[in-house]
Amino acid sequence: MTSRPGTAAIRETSPRPQRARTARTSKARTSRAGTPPTRTAAPRPGRRRAAATAVVAVATALLASGCGVLPGLDGGSREPVKVMTFAPEGTDATNMPGMPAMAKAYARWVNANGGVDGHRLTVVTCNEKNTAEGASQCARQAVEEDVVAVVGSYSQHGRAFTAPLQVAGIPFVGGFGASEEEFTNFLSYPVNGGPAALFAGQGRQLADTCRRVAIVRPDSIAGDKLPELLDAGLAQGGHSEAVDVLAPDNATEYTRQADQARTKAGEGSEASDDKRPGCVTTALGDRTETFVDSFRRLPDDGRDIALSSVVGSVGQSLIDRTGGRSGPFEGAFITGWYPAAADPRWNQMKNVIDEHAFADNRVDPTDVGTQTTWIAYTVLNATIEAIDADEITAHAVSQTLADGLEVSTGGVTPTLRWDRGTKLGTPDFPRAVNRHVTFNVVREGRLVAQEPDFVNVDAILSAQRKN
Repeated sequence: MTSRPGTAAIRETSPRPQRARTARTSKARTSRAGTPPTRTAAPRPGRRRAAATAVVAVATALLASGCGVLPGLDGGSREPVKVMTFAPEGTDATNMPGMPAMAKAYARWVNANGGVDGHRLTVVTCNEKNTAEGASQCARQAVEEDVVAVVGSYSQHGRAFTAPLQVAGIPFVGGFGASEEEFTNFLSYPVNGGPAALFAGQGRQLADTCRRVAIVRPDSIAGDKLPELLDAGLAQGGHSEAVDVLAPDNATEYTRQADQARTKAGEGSEASDDKRPGCVTTALGDRTETFVDSFRRLPDDGRDIALSSVVGSVGQSLIDRTGGRSGPFEGAFITGWYPAAADPRWNQMKNVIDEHAFADNRVDPTDVGTQTTWIAYTVLNATIEAIDADEITAHAVSQTLADGLEVSTGGVTPTLRWDRGTKLGTPDFPRAVNRHVTFNVVREGRLVAQEPDFVNVDAILSAQRKN
């Protein structure tokens, strides 16, 4: 039988002692508005009498047969917990179908093992559609469904979903990190450092491995910030700034941008004693595959050029689709938030996917969206256990996290903690408690660790802000 959820990933260092299954404080049993909830964990009088009659009958029969005491009669069942996971699916831009699919698999796992601290977990999913309207609709549905948290979700439209959730007091736990609001809203509890950490880390990774760097990124407001972050990381490693190549984020081919980036990255290599490759880093999300197709069609000019990127734009599935060890990503440098998918720290997640995702091919253990959702639900699991009440409310979830709950994620992130009494993140990213990245490289067609440990990019982000 699969181990009980949370025992391996959450209770690694100090197991929580057994306690009576009662609400610890009245605060944990209040609604989001601070008033008593309309539905309580206690059954109504009529139901209590009917339940008592049934229990007496069953207990009498069991005792008569010598079966002993009935299990589960020491405190009654606990109220179910309902949460939402939303992400875009079936759109022309970035899609994250693995996130809601992973959420459903996680719920099947915990429910098959007695629920989360005795609570049955219900997951509501919503298609965010990659639009502000879609993000707002999902948030409004979360309010209507009276969920206690939105967990492990993806949206670039932070303003559209944070406003309705904040008014209702619903925490946003472990989002993908695609919007700035996730790192500034006081009801957001991010599990990674977002694109800022990735591109600051990418610059630091490439500073040691590339002679010159060119970045191909979207010609958009969000894209405008990426070269600054990359350059901050390059500067910390004593490297010159990257060449900025603008590209549309919905093009069907990128021949001109691929040629420009390759030329700039390889410039001057013939007369240089520096034999490191030139690097072309891509930041085009789902369109990275289109860019790489254009890049590989360029005629060979004899210069040594390596591709590089960040998770979210490049993952193992893309490496496989483009030829693996014989494809253009062989030797590529990839900055991530978490350990490479082959790392044994992901084994519990993989076991859950194997046993509870069935034939759902949307759940890819190498996908960063799937991984982020797993981590987000690990945080939710730890939070519910810490609350230790018959009924879980949105207020109790946010209050417990804000009070400084420490969550171990089994080593796939550093220990996470959102404590109002301590300094969180950097001034521009105050909610970013995890400012660590990983350096990876593609060898023999597999994405593997280039450095064994996490790399903290807090100093790079702070220096970039000052400049």
